[in-house]
Amino acid sequence: MKNYTKTYYQFFKYDLCDFIHCEICGKNSTDIHHILARSQRKDLENDIINLMAVCRDCHIEYGDKKQHIEYLQNIHADKISRVTKDKS
Repeated sequence: MKNYTKTYYQFFKYDLCDFIHCEICGKNSTDIHHILARSQRKDLENDIINLMAVCRDCHIEYGDKKQHIEYLQNIHADKISRVTKDKS
């Protein structure tokens, strides 16, 4: 398992057998997507703020397209906010 995938699973307390929803459409996720490309932001490669679960269709549709970065960041920030709110 890639380090960034471990980071995602650990932060959200997922297990390998868990159903993980695509953060965009809700289908079963297949990928952990780097919102800001690893080639451009190596420092965020394993940072939870830059990692989101997506299905293959959404990864193709939204991944690595600059016009969608803010949209993806907002969706992911909402998920992080809900999880950290639940922890407190």
